[in-house]
Amino acid sequence: MTKGFATPASARRAHTLSTPRLAVSWTAIAALAAAGWVITFTQARSMGNGPGTMGLTVLPFLGLWLAMTAAMMLPSVAPVAVLWARLIGSVAVRPVRAARMILFLSGYLVVWVTFGAIAFAALAGTDRLLDASPTAARWLGIAILFGAGAYQLTPWKDRCLSLCRSPIGALVHYIRFNGHMRDLRVGIHHGTTCVGCCWGLMIVLIAVGVMNVSAMAAIALVVLTEKLWRHGRSFRLVIGLLLAAAGLLAIWFPWLLVGVWRGRG
Repeated sequence: MTKGFATPASARRAHTLSTPRLAVSWTAIAALAAAGWVITFTQARSMGNGPGTMGLTVLPFLGLWLAMTAAMMLPSVAPVAVLWARLIGSVAVRPVRAARMILFLSGYLVVWVTFGAIAFAALAGTDRLLDASPTAARWLGIAILFGAGAYQLTPWKDRCLSLCRSPIGALVHYIRFNGHMRDLRVGIHHGTTCVGCCWGLMIVLIAVGVMNVSAMAAIALVVLTEKLWRHGRSFRLVIGLLLAAAGLLAIWFPWLLVGVWRGRG
């Protein structure tokens, strides 16, 4: 629970997850995540995995990125989203409650799509770097793995992860949001926190290939474990060390870095 805030009665009520309408919320989020995985896997089979943007322009890339992040991130954000649905459900009829839930998830995903635009620029840059200097591109991939591992050990990662790991604590803060588009703003705020927690893991895809489904599944599992397992804060340290070890291996085995390597340099 977030320190410094008393738990309001509405947040305590939100802790009860066994109502039928919450089952609908869980099912809807699971269906969205499953649809994201189907789209991602289908596209990966048709495109394969390779360096850079793989020829995609920005709008198709962002559409695919949206499916990817829905697949990878919605399972870990589900506890906050479902509790938010429970909280707003006490004051809203079902259609309005559904619309507000959609606004929350839309705000969350908008932040990740914005991050996707940054990722697209980075991938386009790796394309150009590969043409100019394959060796430099390979060392960039190694640096990405080390950088992602190092971020796992920072207090910034720990702070963002702490916020993501406490759904009740998050709601205690979010119920203070007022005014128009409240649910969208709550989703944006939580999405920003989630990006702060997970961006280091996501940039690994630049090094290993943006359509690397195995890497996506591993990252999704790491994100879910960090946020939901009771030892998640310690687990992040283990992942940081494993990423650094992968960076060391990539020095001698550059074929691990599909996203920045074309078999030469």
